[in-house]
Amino acid sequence: MQKSALILILLFLAGCGFSPLYVERESGSKWYYNAKFDTSIVEEMQQVKVEPIADRFGQQLRNNLLDSLTPKGTPKHPKYRLFVKLTSKRTYDQALRQDITATRRMVVYKVSYYMMEGTNKLFTSNSIAYTSYDILKNPYSTTVAEQKADTDAAKIIGNDIALRVGAYFHSVITKQGSTSDI
Repeated sequence: MQKSALILILLFLAGCGFSPLYVERESGSKWYYNAKFDTSIVEEMQQVKVEPIADRFGQQLRNNLLDSLTPKGTPKHPKYRLFVKLTSKRTYDQALRQDITATRRMVVYKVSYYMMEGTNKLFTSNSIAYTSYDILKNPYSTTVAEQKADTDAAKIIGNDIALRVGAYFHSVITKQGSTSDI
């Protein structure tokens, strides 16, 4: 029963246009993959220099991007530069008590970013993260919870940006067939 369910899921994914980001096809006529990994996308991602981002949130976001894009270290001669800016951070009170004091706060982070190759802007986009935390009687606990929300949002946005950068390289490599033309 489990094998048939797995086969149905794989057929569904094959039919919906799902394509793994880091895997190359063995042949254009076959629908399966031969477990060879396409390292050209990873190599292109390792050529991205993440420019400094303002404030503590920006520092956390930049560190997450460096871990995702360039885990072996910053490139000496980067081919691409990624610019990221926190455009807004809004807080909303939730779960109000009868005396209209909040017991929970939601925070919405919006970030805009673009990537350049030399003087050419390759793409621009935005990313949004929603986090929340409890407002407790102890102010220290509330501060720690707020800092945790910032850290979580930096991870969410960092993962989103890294995925979009990888998807960009995947689309360019898929269209052109090689990284020499990127």
